[in-house]
Amino acid sequence: MSPHILDNPAWNALTSGNKDLALGTDEVKFFPEDVSPFAGLKQFNEKAFYELFNLISNDRTIIVPSIHKLQIPVYWKIIKEVVALQMIYNSSEVITKIDPRIVSLAEKDIPQMIALTELTEPGPFLQRTIDFGCYKGIFSSGELVAMAGRRMHPYNYIEISAVCTHPDYTGKGYARSLMNDQIRKIANEGNIPFLHVRDDNKHAIELYKRIGFTVRAEMNIYVLQKED
Repeated sequence: MSPHILDNPAWNALTSGNKDLALGTDEVKFFPEDVSPFAGLKQFNEKAFYELFNLISNDRTIIVPSIHKLQIPVYWKIIKEVVALQMIYNSSEVITKIDPRIVSLAEKDIPQMIALTELTEPGPFLQRTIDFGCYKGIFSSGELVAMAGRRMHPYNYIEISAVCTHPDYTGKGYARSLMNDQIRKIANEGNIPFLHVRDDNKHAIELYKRIGFTVRAEMNIYVLQKED
């Protein structure tokens, strides 16, 4: 059986839908440090890990996702290993309803976007993560209280990411509305939504299942640091 595009999502994203943001070589690619920590390797071997090590800046943290368990060379410091569920939208429902509370986020909103992600910890969100595009949010009295956007774009798959709601505003359906907005737009572009969620985040997993996502695979997420 040939590999699925999403078995190696970072590499396939950096060589297709996100290639405008890609740095690196023909064998190793990664996003700019202020956009995303994700890196992709064409082949998960010693040569590629060593090439990545020499390409990135000292003390930079890199995230490498793979469907396979990887042998990480000893010159990398392993900060964390996370098992995540990779879920794909698998519903025939056509989403047409638009929530009028949802607005597009822009440069002026970056400080609030970073503050919200620091509070809720949906995953890495940096100063230029907005460059992935299509970030949307909901405000209350001028405060950003919920948001969702995009990240990796491998071929005809687009990852929904940074789905988060301020703790004081949970239970209002904001996350579901923002997810549906992203799904509708991605599907209208002829693409397939997918996402990653920690396997122990039961609340989020159940929400995503209710929306129409199904689990495709368990993914191994390696958080690595290059030490000077």
